[in-house]
Amino acid sequence: MADILSGLESMGLGGLSNVDLFHDKAKTPAPKKEPEKKEEKKTIEEKDLLYDRNVECNCCGYTFKEKTIRMGKARMVFQDMDLRPRYDDIDSLKYNITACPKCGYAALTKEFSRLSYGQARMIKEKISINFTGLKTDCETYSYDDAISRSKLALVNSVVKKGKVSERAYICLTLGWLTRGKSEAITETTPNRAMFTKQLAEEENEYLKKAAEGFTEALQKESFPICGLDEYTFFYLLAALNYETGNYKDSMKYVEKILINRALSDRIKDKARRIKDAIAEISESNL
Repeated sequence: MADILSGLESMGLGGLSNVDLFHDKAKTPAPKKEPEKKEEKKTIEEKDLLYDRNVECNCCGYTFKEKTIRMGKARMVFQDMDLRPRYDDIDSLKYNITACPKCGYAALTKEFSRLSYGQARMIKEKISINFTGLKTDCETYSYDDAISRSKLALVNSVVKKGKVSERAYICLTLGWLTRGKSEAITETTPNRAMFTKQLAEEENEYLKKAAEGFTEALQKESFPICGLDEYTFFYLLAALNYETGNYKDSMKYVEKILINRALSDRIKDKARRIKDAIAEISESNL
């Protein structure tokens, strides 16, 4: 064995010249594993889910930055009865409107680029001439910001003679935003009860207007309406009429869904829940 490792002496390692190459006399203890550190859940702020998108206004040609939700960053967790989407860490409805801070043209983001020359002229004559500006120096939009922007989009839709369904959907969005604002009220908010009641009344009015507009759209527009197929649209009308106390019309749309054998159980189950809720109310009033 000394021959194999001969020469170690010259390096001061003569004491190791007789080691057994393959049979360890004592096993080297395995290194101790460090305890695994649990990852702390990172707190996600609303601003982390946003970026500034460059937009060119089709009405006045001005280029501006619009706050937009990053693709794939917001996760929808459920919907309210009236299809209001609920997301983790952000209310997407606050970023549903694109608005030019220079001329005042505003619309649902998916409709913003669809503006004819005649519509642009009407907006310039009736909105831009009096428009005083829009708040832009903020990291996120508050509910008040979003409600103001939605109202601006609604009046734009009226002025440009947009589709009835577009106006109805903006009214629905205003109802949802008002609900979100109410839910954000804290225990320490001054006059909390009065403020909550006021917002509930405002939400109800917006939802009534939405139901009215969607009902009119049924007579004037073809499906899909606002991206909804016929029976999802019927369900939305059933939900809106139920929420605003119009149970007769709500049941009319519920029955349209329940008698259609081709529809999925999912939408039928949702319609049945409305039917059962109306039945409970009727029984309690007896």
